[in-house]
Amino acid sequence: MKIYLAGPDVFRPDALAWAEEARRACHAAGHQALVPLDGVETTAAGIYYANIGLIRAADAVLANLNPFRGCEPDSGTCVEVGFALALGKPVFGYLAVAEGTTERVARLAGAPLDIRDGRAVDRDGLCVEDFGLPLNLMLAVPVRLVVGGLGEALALLNAG
Repeated sequence: MKIYLAGPDVFRPDALAWAEEARRACHAAGHQALVPLDGVETTAAGIYYANIGLIRAADAVLANLNPFRGCEPDSGTCVEVGFALALGKPVFGYLAVAEGTTERVARLAGAPLDIRDGRAVDRDGLCVEDFGLPLNLMLAVPVRLVVGGLGEALALLNAG
């Protein structure tokens, strides 16, 4: 299978080394990795359309859904996941830590959440979704999630 690798890993200082290791892991699991870094595009629009093309060519998407620059996954990754889901492609996501949304928001805020009218609220007074899921329901319901990294996501994919 051709597997598109979505996630903020392209922003890592060792992104090229990460991509090589990810390609090796996918190959060892019997798949071909489609990595956003493989393109030659350098403009924002060019990169967008190249990545969309890779998602269209993919049989499935593996997504790093760990918090990125805050308590939610990378917004670009969320767009890629949504696009793949709209195309009817299976999406497998991975998280390093098994914690619910309310626990993650409280941990990153450094303080327990307030409870108002029976609902958890963050430090800005906004309700925090509390379905016991590790991500917003719009990701946690359609995406098959695993705790771990790329290797665990590949194992889940191969398990069917």
